[in-house]
Amino acid sequence: MKTKFNYLAFSLLLTTVFFIGCKETEKKKEIEIEKTQEQEKLEIPIEYLAMDLQSNSQDRTKTVLENEIPGIEVEHITLTGVAKNHLTEDGHKDIYLFVSGNGKVTANAENFDIVPETILLPNAIKTISIKATENDTLNFLKISTKLTEQDLLDLKEFPAENTQNVYYRKFTDCEAYTEPIKSPNTVSRTILPNKYLPRIAMGTVQTKGPDKVGAHEHGMLEQLFLGLTDNQVIVYADDAQVNFPEHSILHIPLGSSHSVEALDGDEMYYVWMDFFRDKAGEEWLKTHNAVEEE
Repeated sequence: MKTKFNYLAFSLLLTTVFFIGCKETEKKKEIEIEKTQEQEKLEIPIEYLAMDLQSNSQDRTKTVLENEIPGIEVEHITLTGVAKNHLTEDGHKDIYLFVSGNGKVTANAENFDIVPETILLPNAIKTISIKATENDTLNFLKISTKLTEQDLLDLKEFPAENTQNVYYRKFTDCEAYTEPIKSPNTVSRTILPNKYLPRIAMGTVQTKGPDKVGAHEHGMLEQLFLGLTDNQVIVYADDAQVNFPEHSILHIPLGSSHSVEALDGDEMYYVWMDFFRDKAGEEWLKTHNAVEEE
């Protein structure tokens, strides 16, 4: 006896199987999306600078935070016992931040004595020579910025003394400023005003914990932090956080709500480096209020 095939039941079965299969596929996709989101969870990129050379070496150059900011290259350079020439590439400008050690920079016929925590821009001079003091080790960052067509036009509008002469300053000799997101105990200084290089400004922040730089956002600029002597703070960016010690460099994720905290007894002392995405973004610097010298 032949069993009559029930097409309706078979059709319902296929529909049910198909429906379950689709739900399983959707669930798998949701899991994969969750995994991807977890993998892409915000992090604060950080690198720790090796300050000592191997016994058989006199110099070392290492790129740090490579490809973090378009148009910006950062090199950590360590020297002892040798002089090294540094050439500024066409279409670029260079900034030197001397972190530790003593030495001398020769730019054309002019010499500059380098001590810890100083900044130098060669400006119109294409080649400079840097040498560490005998029996000393010199550590510094070389920050190269690639100029856009608009940058080249803006440079022509800057005061000639800002773009032609060598700019050299000790951090502690630079103009102090206050800012609403910082406590009255904080000492902030502008070590590179924004009228020397297009779309770039730099400064220092110094205080002792318990203290903090309040949470804030700036989607108009990329920002690097460089930890100076005895710096030991915590940096927050949205849900991420990282310990930020001396002689380290980190990148604040673009547009994140970020803050810096020094716990009780800890030092806060770091350089901030602002790389604005366009000229209009420099309006942010109006939140800095210069402190009149007595």
